Amino acid sequence: MNEWWGLLGGEPAWLWVTAAWSGHILVFLLVAMHLLRHRREPTSALFWLLLTWFLPLFGALAYLAFGIYRIPRKGSQKRAADVRFKAERRALEDGNMPLAFWRSAHEALTAEPEDPDLCVLNRAMDGILEDYPLLGGNTVEMLVDGDEAYPAMLAAIRAARHHIHLQTFILANDAVGREFLDALAAKARAGVRVRLLYDRFGSTYAVLGGLFRRYRNIPNMELAGWTQANLLKRQFQFNLRNHRKLLVVDGVVAFTGGVNIGEANCSQPGHPAIRDYHFRLTGPAVHELQFSFLRDWYYFTGAAAETLLVPEHFPASPSSGHARVRVVNSGPASEMEAIRDVFFLSIISARHRVLAMTPYFAPTADLLQAFRAAARRGVDVCLLMPQENNHPYSKLAGQAYYDDLLSAGVRIYERRPPFIHAKAMLIDDGLALVGSANLDIRSLRLNYETNLAIYDPATVLGLQQRLEDELAQSHEITLGQWRRRPHWRRSLENLCNLFSPVL
Repeated sequence: MNEWWGLLGGEPAWLWVTAAWSGHILVFLLVAMHLLRHRREPTSALFWLLLTWFLPLFGALAYLAFGIYRIPRKGSQKRAADVRFKAERRALEDGNMPLAFWRSAHEALTAEPEDPDLCVLNRAMDGILEDYPLLGGNTVEMLVDGDEAYPAMLAAIRAARHHIHLQTFILANDAVGREFLDALAAKARAGVRVRLLYDRFGSTYAVLGGLFRRYRNIPNMELAGWTQANLLKRQFQFNLRNHRKLLVVDGVVAFTGGVNIGEANCSQPGHPAIRDYHFRLTGPAVHELQFSFLRDWYYFTGAAAETLLVPEHFPASPSSGHARVRVVNSGPASEMEAIRDVFFLSIISARHRVLAMTPYFAPTADLLQAFRAAARRGVDVCLLMPQENNHPYSKLAGQAYYDDLLSAGVRIYERRPPFIHAKAMLIDDGLALVGSANLDIRSLRLNYETNLAIYDPATVLGLQQRLEDELAQSHEITLGQWRRRPHWRRSLENLCNLFSPVL
């Protein structure tokens, strides 16, 4: 026994082992207590308990960084800011106040779908999205990849006369990212007010490469990097990312969808563009997207509401088309899981067809059941996902659901390269849901997202034709074929699926 004595400063080894086990058990109990205080899905809670127990320290750190997605303080701060900003807006809508036009436009252009069944769905959305009514009088133009989206966005930026508001998840440190920043800087120097809100996690390479520092001191140009993690302030939450993609110019034209800003979204010799969809809008929906941007800017920068809620940001503009559009915002604050609820209602309301495309598929249990139930009652349910994924573990996690879906009659297609990053859902022939949200837990619960619910036959038909083209470049996976895959593959899928809460 003497050889055990004197180890590690003269203390017997068993004391160190006891201390380590005691610390491990204490940390495990703290994680368990936190999980019990904040109810979540049993499978997710069990995952974190197992990870914390079997991977000491690492499991607890992972839970601290990624597992706590319902942060009371962060959620309440954003929620309180949203409430204050909404109150400021309403105070300016009455009588001769600056935003009176906004209220009159809402009252005059609030619309309902032409299809009676879609009217029922739209009224259900009213209860989820009370701040964002369905508004008529819009035009919607679909833009495919950066090849179409970037020229239109840059043209709008270069034509700006008063302000430019740009929000993105990824702004890459490459030629395209620099072209956008140079265009913004040029307009700022010409007297146009520029506000850029980028996600620091999504734009990591640009942040670390010092790209944004080059544009910090330009007059009229403000840059803000969204994050809700700060190690110096003991804030370890790396979730709650701002995944929105918005561009609003002069309050009269807006762009939104799934396209980030970088070279990967452009066709190059030997390298086709990432497949993605973006949308150009004019009409009253632009004001809704403007408010969305300003609300995030108000919360994150602390700017005074009276400098943001000004008539120049919400100019009177006539009806510009026939599309009925509703903004569908979601995030872990005042609109918690709104997009998930909209997806769920839309799927269970479908009568003939549900066609959904997503690059990342890790749905909540209710959405998975909604797809299966719709297929079993005779709805043609079709899911389209990429054959090759930029996050292979995410693809494997999603494939763990294939058997359940295929056995219920859901059709699954995987599109051949290039990687498809677009997110879209068609309900029958009357509703298109498009935007930044994926059908995964991160988009449905953790990220701040912006989608559009579009009731417009021309837009729906155009999107349907585009999705049919994507299906023609895909191969269908059948149940018999799927069940013949190797056992090691099934085990790997299920292992990755265990990590769905943090993917």
